[in-house]
Amino acid sequence: MNITRKDIDSLNAVLTVQISEEDYAGAVDKILKDYRKTANVPGFRKGHVPMGMIKKQYGQSVMLDEVNKLVQKSLNDYLTEEKVELLGQPLPVNQENIDWNAKDFSLDFELGLVPEFKVELDKLDVTHYDIVVSDEMAGKQVEHIRKQYGKLIAKDEVSEGDEVTGSFESEQAGIDQETTFSLEELKRKGDISKLVGKKVGDSVVLKTKNLFVDGKEATINHLGVSADIAETLDVEVTFVIDEINTRELAELNQDLFDKIFGEGEVKSEEELLAKIKEDGKKQFAQQSDQKLLDDIVENLLENTKIELPEEFLQRWIQASAEEKMTEEEAAEEFKRSEKGLRYQLVEGNLTKEHDLAPDFEEIKEFAGEMVKMQMAQFGQTNPTKEELDPIVMRVLSNQEELERIHQQLVTKKLLDFFKENAKLKTKEVNFEEFVKEAYEAK
Repeated sequence: MNITRKDIDSLNAVLTVQISEEDYAGAVDKILKDYRKTANVPGFRKGHVPMGMIKKQYGQSVMLDEVNKLVQKSLNDYLTEEKVELLGQPLPVNQENIDWNAKDFSLDFELGLVPEFKVELDKLDVTHYDIVVSDEMAGKQVEHIRKQYGKLIAKDEVSEGDEVTGSFESEQAGIDQETTFSLEELKRKGDISKLVGKKVGDSVVLKTKNLFVDGKEATINHLGVSADIAETLDVEVTFVIDEINTRELAELNQDLFDKIFGEGEVKSEEELLAKIKEDGKKQFAQQSDQKLLDDIVENLLENTKIELPEEFLQRWIQASAEEKMTEEEAAEEFKRSEKGLRYQLVEGNLTKEHDLAPDFEEIKEFAGEMVKMQMAQFGQTNPTKEELDPIVMRVLSNQEELERIHQQLVTKKLLDFFKENAKLKTKEVNFEEFVKEAYEAK
């Protein structure tokens, strides 16, 4: 057997696999002899069927199977030994014209090659937002805490800021849902005005479109409809009041601080505000990091020139599709996947060049931290190594979970790498400013 490579250009090559009869004859003869031992042919005892008859009946199919196995193994071995980096998989060329009755074969395979390119971090023009909690937002959170831990007091008549319990009803939309909400959750001042002054047993008619401040999620929860319906629901509903309550705000004292944060962790209103700002900043850091990563990806793709073997990739997409695909459909699919492919190449380049690929011990440790966070949500804090390790190994034994965790760790290492090595602009903003600058402006 012999494999030769011909480079068409920097992105395309052809491998020619030459196979002679001696490469596969031994394996074919062995299989045919085994067939002979077990073949049941009328007129012959088992194991005594003439070899010529066995070869006539099974010879070519066994030969084709062995040649295919041999070709695949040889291709894989060659690509591994020569460290050929591919896009897609090798595509056979004109194999329908091969004379399979011959003894020697020459098979051609197209290759799409990973392009050479350089990722230049010094061209990045990205802002890393440092999101802080404003005094106003911290104050609102304090009020929310006081309401949450406050005393519920029944009332006869609805006032602004009260909570109402009742039923949303609409025969047209099939809605009959009991719920409780605060008037502050309503988006329109007119709807709040309709409820103010109402008593138990009274009803009001409201429109579902843009009814709640929290939009779709609140519509799902309060009206009991599916996510698909909540997206476009625009009907009138009747809300019948069953119960009216107001909340007496909890006092800001040590008992409340201890109940929320643990004994002695917070000792004053000033420390409460500081704690809220600290915790809020940690939560906002995740959103800031995600925005940073998204912007870096867009910036790198815009400024990194990557040539792709487009025609080859379109043929490969067409050939590997589960259902029959036209050339036009393959071209459209390539356009849809091109950006993702380019980023995979950029990610692979950075991961390889800067030694960011995680080993199994790093993956195991990362998975362990994820498991510990999940256990903490159910009150299981500080698990021992003996308790943690079996759970982690069970998670990592699932191939899909392993790949997901691996990708999350690669993303984290890349993000840390960018923060340490890229010249990022930093800007301190509160959350409202962050949303406006990072999203609304675009």
